[in-house]
Amino acid sequence: MKLKNLLPIVALAVTAIACDYQKNNTIKQKDVRKDDKYVYGIHPDSAAAQSKNTYTAKPELEVRANAIREKLFQGKEISKGN
Repeated sequence: MKLKNLLPIVALAVTAIACDYQKNNTIKQKDVRKDDKYVYGIHPDSAAAQSKNTYTAKPELEVRANAIREKLFQGKEISKGN
């Protein structure tokens, strides 16, 4: 068999294997916080209690974060997130 004939077969086999590669790469674990209202809220569709925490804004941290962004991404276009 020549390499030209073997290459499509190998490519097809690799593609077929890659489709199911992560299918069985999971682990079944018991959720120890399954009924924890602090983590999941009172209902699966509700907001968790921990997401209701609010913090006071510290403008000096924003200045420091911008200084770090300028140092890391100097001369590049960056998006600042949300």
